[in-house]
Amino acid sequence: MTQQPFSSAALRGAVDLSALSGRAGSAPGAPGAGGSGGPARSGGTAPTEGGTGGVAGRSGALVQASDATFESVLNASATAPLVLVLWTPQLPESVQHLRELVEAARTHQGRFQVVGVDIAENPGIMQAISPVLQQVFGQVSSLPVVMGLLSGQPMPFYLGVQPMEQVDQLLEKFLEAAVANGVTGRVDLGDEVPAEGQGESEDEELPPLHQVAYDAIEQGDWAAAISAYEQALAQDAGDEQARLGLGQVRLLERTSGMDLTAVRQAAADRPQDVQAQIDAADLDVAGGHVEDGFGRLVELVRRTSAEDRDAARTHLLGLFEVVGLQDPRVTQARRALMSALY
Repeated sequence: MTQQPFSSAALRGAVDLSALSGRAGSAPGAPGAGGSGGPARSGGTAPTEGGTGGVAGRSGALVQASDATFESVLNASATAPLVLVLWTPQLPESVQHLRELVEAARTHQGRFQVVGVDIAENPGIMQAISPVLQQVFGQVSSLPVVMGLLSGQPMPFYLGVQPMEQVDQLLEKFLEAAVANGVTGRVDLGDEVPAEGQGESEDEELPPLHQVAYDAIEQGDWAAAISAYEQALAQDAGDEQARLGLGQVRLLERTSGMDLTAVRQAAADRPQDVQAQIDAADLDVAGGHVEDGFGRLVELVRRTSAEDRDAARTHLLGLFEVVGLQDPRVTQARRALMSALY
């Protein structure tokens, strides 16, 4: 997967997010930003080294934020450094990287708190920070999106999974910037148990067949993982997590043996070759470039006919299932597909 390099603007908090809190957090009946005009700026009431910080009422290295709680996140960044991570359960690598950042917060003994946001469930936050991300990265083409927050100001870090050796260096610079701005609160880690991407304990028991599938994935045994998920669905046809897992593992199985360069070249050389375009779309989605993969197949549907068109359409519908039918990218691609068909 092509990863977004670290941003040269990573430690320049050039844009104030305080005005966005009401927009992201204004669910029906929920209050917007208070009359204080957003979070306190550095140099105000930030606690000294060792003081309590983090999202109000939420201890631990990781908290999960929502559209309704975004304002409290911004306020918390006036007292302790926050690392905001936009992730989705449809991309397991984004969940894994979230966990790595949580572990880094523990290693740093609570000098910063990780705030996770499931973008599929909280589109308001993504909409609110999109102008900031576009200034730095242009199009958001991969997940997770990772950025720092100090006193309500964003510091875009990077897109996509990055090596933790480089991330640790960036975090050190981020914490230096926090000290320079008087944001030195620490998060109370307590005796917490490591958390899943959804904020659940890693020790929480998975359903037996899900555990079998998870273990098989860890070993790269796609066939065993597929079999476990199929058994889970045979027992409960409404098991949404098994359905998503099955689609994702089948995608991993299809792409695991592909030569990325050869597949990309074949797709470029043979734009009408349905299989070449399908293979490239699979690599796009597996690598987190979901919109690229969807767009490739929509265009293939538009310029083909008969069996070729049906094959492209059917495969695209299968990729919708992999990403998740509630994902906004799927909704947008469905509209584009309808336009291409009719």
